[in-house]
Amino acid sequence: MRAYYSDRFVLPLPPGHRFPMEKYARLRARVLAELPEAAVQLEVAPAATDAEILRAHSAGWLYAVRTGALSPRQQRDIGFPWSEQMVERSRRSSGATIAACRAALEDGTAVNLAGGTHHAFRDHGGGYCVFNDAAIAAGAMQAGHHVQRVLVVDCDVHQGDGTASILAGDDSVFTFSIHGRKNYPFVKQASDLDIELDDGTGDDEYLERLDRGLDHALAAARAGLAIYLAGADPYEGDRLGRLSLSRRGLAARDRLVFGRCAAAGLPVAACMAGGYARDIEDTVGIHLQTVRVAAGC
Repeated sequence: MRAYYSDRFVLPLPPGHRFPMEKYARLRARVLAELPEAAVQLEVAPAATDAEILRAHSAGWLYAVRTGALSPRQQRDIGFPWSEQMVERSRRSSGATIAACRAALEDGTAVNLAGGTHHAFRDHGGGYCVFNDAAIAAGAMQAGHHVQRVLVVDCDVHQGDGTASILAGDDSVFTFSIHGRKNYPFVKQASDLDIELDDGTGDDEYLERLDRGLDHALAAARAGLAIYLAGADPYEGDRLGRLSLSRRGLAARDRLVFGRCAAAGLPVAACMAGGYARDIEDTVGIHLQTVRVAAGC
C-alpha cells in the first residue's frame, strides 16, 4: 500500500500555537519503525496544480493564498499566519490525496498521512484548512475519467462543512459526515447525509450509527471510489472532540469503513484529518491504527 507524506514542508507557527503540526512527522516515523516496508511504501506527496485546485476553489481564493493577499481576518479564520511554506504545504496536502486516490484505484487502498482539510470552502478557509483536499481530489479523479462517482466518508468529529458546501448540488459526489452535534462548526452545512452525535457518545452507539449510515451512503452514492477522512478526534482523550470513543472503538471504526467498502468493491483513499489529544502520542497512535488497518497489518 502506498502512503503519501508532506511533513517535510513544515509551517512556521508562533510559539504556543494549538495545532499539533509535529504529529505528521511523528506519524511518518512510526510508520517507518513499526509497519513492514513490504506493506507500506512511503512516497513524498506531489503538489496540487492550479488547475486541480480550481476545480474546487475560486480563482480569487487561489490568488489570495498564492500571493499572500490574505487579510488578517482570513488568516485568523484559517488559524495559520500566511507564509510561502503554508502555500506549499497546502498544495502538497491536497496533492497527496489526489495521489492516494490514483493509488487506491490501482491497489484497492492508499493513504495520505495528512489531509482531511474539510473546513476549506470554495472562496475561503477555516479551521486549519486552506484547500479542501477531498473536493479537489474528487474533481481530479472525475476530470481524468478515472471514476464518474465518488463517496466522501467523513468521520472527523467536526462536520465537513466546506466539503458539503463546495459539493452541494453535485450529485456525482455523495458527502457523508458523522460528527458532534454541538461541536465546531457551529453553523453546519447540509451534506448528502449528516449523522449528528451528542456529547459523550461512546463506542457502541457510534459504531451502530456509522454502520447504518454506511448502508445508506454506499447504496445512494453508487460510487467508484471512496475518500475516507478518518479523524483521531472522536477519541475520549481529545481536547476538542467531546465524544467518548476508545482507541479500540476507533480501530473498529476503521475496520468497519474499510471492510464495508471492500465488500462493495470500492477502492478507498484515506486521509488522517483532525486529532488534538492531550498527549500527542495518543493522536499519532490513532492515526497509525488507521494506516495499519488500511494496509492490513
